[in-house]
Amino acid sequence: MDKATLAGLVLAIGGILLGLMLEGGNLGQVLQPTAALIVFGGTMGAILIQYPWRVALGAFRRLAQVLVEPAQNAQSMVEVLVKYANKARREGIISLDKELANIHEPFLRRALMLAVDGTEPQELRKIMELELDNQEEQEEKIPQLFESAGGFSPTIGIIGAVLGLIQVMQHLDKIEEVGKGIAVAFVATLYGVGAANLILLPSAGKLRIRIRNEQIIREMTLEGVVSILEGMNPHMLEAKLLGFLTETHETAQEIGV
Repeated sequence: MDKATLAGLVLAIGGILLGLMLEGGNLGQVLQPTAALIVFGGTMGAILIQYPWRVALGAFRRLAQVLVEPAQNAQSMVEVLVKYANKARREGIISLDKELANIHEPFLRRALMLAVDGTEPQELRKIMELELDNQEEQEEKIPQLFESAGGFSPTIGIIGAVLGLIQVMQHLDKIEEVGKGIAVAFVATLYGVGAANLILLPSAGKLRIRIRNEQIIREMTLEGVVSILEGMNPHMLEAKLLGFLTETHETAQEIGV
């Protein structure tokens, strides 16, 4: 689990609920299925109108990365590339052909496959940089989707509140129920604003960081494979690849956030 995300959710939601109870409220006052249906259903619909189904589906699959640390690790990738450099130095670049079946990371596998097939370093770089650019363009849409959702949900919450007030106004003859009805109507606004600021916008920010880290690993991978193909000394290669890891990146990996 991502410790920072877990701590953030506990602090944010726990603080709001504690504040509600200190003010004399109770959890039942903010549990309104109708309001949730309006806000979350409306937000989902707006997202599907704006984005293609494939993009939306891919973004929601990525949502798990907000809660769970990614399996891909920059430091371990450096170690793998240095290991391949040592093997290529001893046995030749063709010896890495046996490693391809055990590589699960698609970008590394394709780059090594081109290297083993005898592709020139400059040509290999051009081919893989094109893939990098295309993949980055597609990945940029993922945080954008959640940012859009964070913009839609408060407005849809207001729509839910207005719908609730319309129902209240139709029963002004029962004045004792009006106060309760108004309170229930504004729960939709609470859901919309809460979803935007506690879930959707923070998730967009966390996914943007995750995606950028993945991009750095792919850039480092490409540089490593090209350097192996050019015959760079493994020790020099390791020093070169460690330059991709900032102090912040290394600290984040150590504490698991």
